[in-house]
Amino acid sequence: MAAPRALAALGAALLLAAGIHASKYSREANEGLAAAGAKRREAGEFRVVKLNQVWEKAQRLHLSAVKLAELHSDLKIQEKDELSWKKLKAEGLDEDGEKEAKLRRNLNVIMTKYGMNGKKDSQLVDTNYIKDGTESDTLDDPRLEKLWSKAKTSGKFSDEELDKLWREFKHHKEKIREYNILLETVSRTEDIHKNVINPSEENLVKEEILHNKHRELKDKLRSINQGFERLRKVSHQGYDTTSEFEEPRVIDLWDMAKSANFTEKELESFREELKHFEAKIEKHHHYQKQLEISHQKLKHVEGTGDKDHLNRNKEKYAMLEEKTKELGYKVKKHLQDLSSRISQGLQHNEL
Repeated sequence: MAAPRALAALGAALLLAAGIHASKYSREANEGLAAAGAKRREAGEFRVVKLNQVWEKAQRLHLSAVKLAELHSDLKIQEKDELSWKKLKAEGLDEDGEKEAKLRRNLNVIMTKYGMNGKKDSQLVDTNYIKDGTESDTLDDPRLEKLWSKAKTSGKFSDEELDKLWREFKHHKEKIREYNILLETVSRTEDIHKNVINPSEENLVKEEILHNKHRELKDKLRSINQGFERLRKVSHQGYDTTSEFEEPRVIDLWDMAKSANFTEKELESFREELKHFEAKIEKHHHYQKQLEISHQKLKHVEGTGDKDHLNRNKEKYAMLEEKTKELGYKVKKHLQDLSSRISQGLQHNEL
């Protein structure tokens, strides 16, 4: 009897040690994440000067913690693309300037999206990014407002389904907004181009850049039209219980993938990848919510004068902030890769 008891005691001791070790490892990992963020801030948040300038400007705006983390992820993607372009340019692989023009365009979209282009942006008035705000928020499009109003009063949706549908409407509004920003950029470029009288090799290069911009506009418009048809169908018929995906960006990608030139095997592989992508987005949403809660708690603790409590909350907030930025970057990079693959498939269809 003594031997089993001794083994049980040893097992319990090992489990306790493992638990302590895991807890210690988790705490050290979180502390390391926060320390890495602090070190990076001292050295400059980004390796591209103009992106640091954008980030410093954003610190002075009244953006929520979640919005700032989202901007950080957008700028990290921009940084990756800028550094890749510098390498290409050094190798003489962007002679027509198309990639450089796209980088400028993307930065303009980011600046406009977060209200840093000198224009007031109604979307940034409500600084709480997580709050649903289905009653006070607007969709800025009469067609969307009408569809949403019908869906709310139809009795076809549970409260949970209405929240899900609202996220789809908000996502569609954001797509229209980004399309309009791109359209405005293209229009400005075309106006400059039309004012040039003498044709030259340089102007032929500009024509090619404009052609590529129009292709990007075409892709975005196709996605908007498909998205609106889906919203119209769901609003009238309710959700299909067999629907595979819930996240609006994933639904968009799946709808477009089905229109692309993929084989049955490629489409099935893409479907599986979208499932992993959706799980990644859900994890990011979880951390966004935790960051917002931590931010509110930190503001409350700052008023109590309890230094120890304040330091603990600051550490937790710094860890959540870094994790949210990191996941946000991973989600955006994955989205960029998936969208690029679909775009190539759609272009192949048009050839």
